[in-house]
Amino acid sequence: MRKLTYFVACSLDGFIGDEHGDASAMFRFMDEEYLDFLATQFPETLATHGRRALGLDGLENKRFDTVVQGRASYELALREGITSPYAHLREYVASRSLTTSPDPHVEIIADDLVGRVRALKAEEGGLDIYLCGGSRVAGELLDEIDELVIKSYPIVYGTGMPMFAAGLGTKEFALDEVRVFGNGVVVRTCTRKR
Repeated sequence: MRKLTYFVACSLDGFIGDEHGDASAMFRFMDEEYLDFLATQFPETLATHGRRALGLDGLENKRFDTVVQGRASYELALREGITSPYAHLREYVASRSLTTSPDPHVEIIADDLVGRVRALKAEEGGLDIYLCGGSRVAGELLDEIDELVIKSYPIVYGTGMPMFAAGLGTKEFALDEVRVFGNGVVVRTCTRKR
């Protein structure tokens, strides 16, 4: 069975972006040490256009072959004219408002997101599934999340978009690994306790 991993960036106070979902304040922590970690450990989480700009086009997928993201996360790429932000992966966008995909490589999941993700997890072979965000999609899929990789940035938003939509019950995860970087970023990997 393939795992669903929520690989997410957040502030010290648990927000994945400001109240509008803008996470650009976290981008300033992309120094050489941290970028090398992402490129070697989680290369597929770097968007295709970002990989190209950094000269990392040839990176091989190590952990993921599929990405699931919400409409708001996908909208960030669309605003830049990018219709397939993770062209190196199978791309799914959860959206009730986007009726047709602007790209043949991107499949829209309009209903039964949980059922579709369960079917993806049950596929034989392949790598795991990268849950890119956002808050509502992560909340809807919380019971399906097998692993959290939380990149905590040394900033405080004070208010903003939480990692998970509100109204969720308590779920327990075990801390597997912690990695600290010179720029103040802390990456925690946690596995779902079942």
